[in-house]
Amino acid sequence: MTTAATATPDAGDARQIVPPEDRYATELAFLAAHDTGPRPPGWRLTPHAVVTFVMGSAGEPLALPADADAPGGLPRRLVVEQKFVGERALVERCVITLAGERGLLLVGEPGTAKSLLSELLAAAVCGTSALTVQGTAGTTEDQLKYGWNYALLLAQGPSRTALVPSPVLSAMTTGAVARVEEITRCLPEVQDALVSLLSERRVAVPELAGGPDAQLHAAPGFALIATANLRDKGVSEMSAALKRRFNFETVGPIADLDTETALVRRQARAAVERTGARYGVDDTVLEVLVTAFRELRGGRTAEGWEVERPSTVMSTAEAVSVATALGLATAYFPAGRDPLRLLPGHLLGVVRKDDPADAARLLGYWDGAVRRRAEAGATTWRTLWDLRAVLED
Repeated sequence: MTTAATATPDAGDARQIVPPEDRYATELAFLAAHDTGPRPPGWRLTPHAVVTFVMGSAGEPLALPADADAPGGLPRRLVVEQKFVGERALVERCVITLAGERGLLLVGEPGTAKSLLSELLAAAVCGTSALTVQGTAGTTEDQLKYGWNYALLLAQGPSRTALVPSPVLSAMTTGAVARVEEITRCLPEVQDALVSLLSERRVAVPELAGGPDAQLHAAPGFALIATANLRDKGVSEMSAALKRRFNFETVGPIADLDTETALVRRQARAAVERTGARYGVDDTVLEVLVTAFRELRGGRTAEGWEVERPSTVMSTAEAVSVATALGLATAYFPAGRDPLRLLPGHLLGVVRKDDPADAARLLGYWDGAVRRRAEAGATTWRTLWDLRAVLED
């Protein structure tokens, strides 16, 4: 899962979301100068430096070699921040897959930062994360291969100038990394357009047959990263042929409570502060919030009590959204707004997203874990138990 970014974009940048290649431009330039080891063809960083970019330098400053240039005012020492919370071994396997020119498929529950990881890898390997196709039921084969500028097509006939490359084809011909989000939401016949592309590393353009552009070949450095949610399994099942073109890596939820709580705190604070407000949610509230999410997600409390799991995904990303909402509520409507008292209503809103019956499962959590902790004398959980009526509305 992602950490909150501490790098600050340029004050004149009006974008709500700054892509990683821009947000972390200094880090990328520094790592390119810092690690001068061997790089796969077309890569801007070494595989080791890519992993360092994603996972950070563990709080330790890295120093440029004495004989290395520091162009453009690049610092000679820099702490690389951690951007993805997860196993380093997972990131290393992803990098090795890309270096070996295999397709990489990141799978997992919604909200586990698969897309963020794919963005970071693309930015580090080729300098851009923008060559992306968003998979939907309406995605067409043209969006994975090419289309045409019909004005030029009518005026000049088929030509390379009239051809409009997809992000995937642009990545192929420039030796960059393409990304396909939610690949299992694409129809099977659209998915299968990738089979020959990943096998033969070229795209045939029958309209240009007989000319030099009848076959467009992949340049060194081309790679493809796809993501898929486990909840979408069966929506458009991938063919066996396409699966063989990918290495699968599962991105799971954060294992440690303290790590997840710290991440939620950083993400929520950054989101609130971007609005110009001060983040005022107490750490006790955040710990209770994250604890509830983890226990509902896992079906078991820290004490070992069984909990009925809701069908809704209780992801870290959802916890960040709730923590942000609590921060905004207390910032903009401070009078009498205790974030702890707002928590049950927000949890109810989360669990109702997929199945209204999940409201009863949340109530069961209250009647079980929350009540037992309240009876044991935990003040915070006692307050939550007193708010049980909110869940019955």
